[in-house]
Amino acid sequence: MAERTPLYPLHHAAGARLTDFAGWEMPLHYGSQLSEHLAVRRDCGLFDVSHMGVVEVAGGKALEFLRRVLANDVARLAPGRALYSPMLSPQGGILDDLIAYRLGPARFFLVVNCANTARDLQWLREQSAGTEVEVRLRRDLAILALQGPRALERLARAVDVAVADAAAALPSFGLWEAGGWVVARTGYTGEDGVELLLPADEAPGLWRALSEAGATLAGLAARDSLRIEAGLPLYGQEMDETVSPLRCGLAWTVAWEPEERRFVGREALEAERRAGPRERLAGLLLEGRGVLRAGQRVLFPTGEEGRITSGTYSPFLQCSIALARVPADAPEGRAEVEIRGRREPVRVVAPRFVRRGRILVETGCGRGRAPGGGDERNP
Repeated sequence: MAERTPLYPLHHAAGARLTDFAGWEMPLHYGSQLSEHLAVRRDCGLFDVSHMGVVEVAGGKALEFLRRVLANDVARLAPGRALYSPMLSPQGGILDDLIAYRLGPARFFLVVNCANTARDLQWLREQSAGTEVEVRLRRDLAILALQGPRALERLARAVDVAVADAAAALPSFGLWEAGGWVVARTGYTGEDGVELLLPADEAPGLWRALSEAGATLAGLAARDSLRIEAGLPLYGQEMDETVSPLRCGLAWTVAWEPEERRFVGREALEAERRAGPRERLAGLLLEGRGVLRAGQRVLFPTGEEGRITSGTYSPFLQCSIALARVPADAPEGRAEVEIRGRREPVRVVAPRFVRRGRILVETGCGRGRAPGGGDERNP
């Protein structure tokens, strides 16, 4: 039987179309992926992401432990701050990508992908064996993501003044903890907003309050199209255990300094960096017919080939877009994608299309235009 979050009865009552996602019965949409997607870009969307794993890492050596098992450096964090990091195998492949929240000097939350939670937990416990570190899964917590340009406004209508004021004062990747709640200025849509970690039995009440405050209920389908527009990678698509951060657009998440920090996978990454990664992540804009999908071949005039890792129709750009792993020396400009036996033209661009309601590329289709052409927050 599939796992269910504490909000499952509310999804069912709201008429959600439910789907299996890594063993969890989750809302795909509540009637219209398009309207949910645009609500996040224009106003505010509310997601249940309680299927994600929350792993608490605590103890006198927690900081030293996480500096060893994460490619990014949590020593950069003061309590009340968070960062994004891959967790690597000794071979430099990505075991998972996660957000590390530093709650105190020796206490952290790691929010990991649901499909990887069991493996991550086992790996972390193996790596912490014999140390002064406790690793435990917090299934007593739920996670709600409130995303969009009016997220803080909607939040203020649904929670106590102290919570609303604390959220509004947070910088990007800042967090506030009180009363068993963690409010963090993080997200996975390319828009402003917060993610709220709270006791599971309090989540239904907050969900109802946020919905009554005007937040649009949104499912996994909109979450996926939003993250592709924002150029945000997904585990199992842009990356996995066979792919290093240097090959999937995540080189910026590797903290090389100080040199004496010997994190797991460092030697393999250093060797790859010296040799030069053979692939990079690119964005694609379809100029022909069809929809770009994962697995389709990308064909360059030079004879080189890449492959789409994620593709979708972009409601905001009004054209088909994709993320693709392509040869490192493949040229920008024009290429072709093989769609159902025919070749369609695409434009190769930076792998980021929309952020904070602004279109970052000249699309040549729909309403897209380059930055500086005006605010695209209310198309």
